[in-house]
Amino acid sequence: MAGSPASGSGPDDVLGYGLGPEWVPGPDGIPFRAAARVVVLDPDDRVLLVRGHDSGQTSRSWWFTVGGGLEPGEDARAGAVRELREETGLRVGPDDLEGPVLVRSAVFDFARVTCRQDEEFFLARVSETRLDVTGWTELEREVVDELRWWELDDLDAAVAAGTVVYPAGLAALVRRLAAGWDGSVESVVE
Repeated sequence: MAGSPASGSGPDDVLGYGLGPEWVPGPDGIPFRAAARVVVLDPDDRVLLVRGHDSGQTSRSWWFTVGGGLEPGEDARAGAVRELREETGLRVGPDDLEGPVLVRSAVFDFARVTCRQDEEFFLARVSETRLDVTGWTELEREVVDELRWWELDDLDAAVAAGTVVYPAGLAALVRRLAAGWDGSVESVVE
């Protein structure tokens, strides 16, 4: 149907920018989606991060937590469990997640379009550290460069040297969470 997101021809066609069907034009016309993200800690309190790049500007790259857009009707906790499994092969149940520990509203550029995403972050502690990326989508295979378990001191040093990590202040948040989640929910606008 002409002008619908599936057609690839209308001005509201966010798919034409390389974004998935969960992105819909918000009231301001900016592509928007709700998302769930997971701060994953291993038994040594290393944090699992993903490094990706912008498909529209391949020289831009950054590190970020596992997660992604919610499916229609999906709550954030279920989305976090699904995204963790799809992106890493790690399996946890909804009751294994702590949080949300952080909520974030972010406006960013990706695939040459400005996007807005509202995110809920959960904490998952896992004993398994072997990763399986066979569940990646076509877009993830295109723009995700690596997964890495980070020691927090190494992450601090990388950020100090100019490495971009989202959300801002992630290492400090992880240190607080590693000591035990106190039930509070932090809020970040980026």
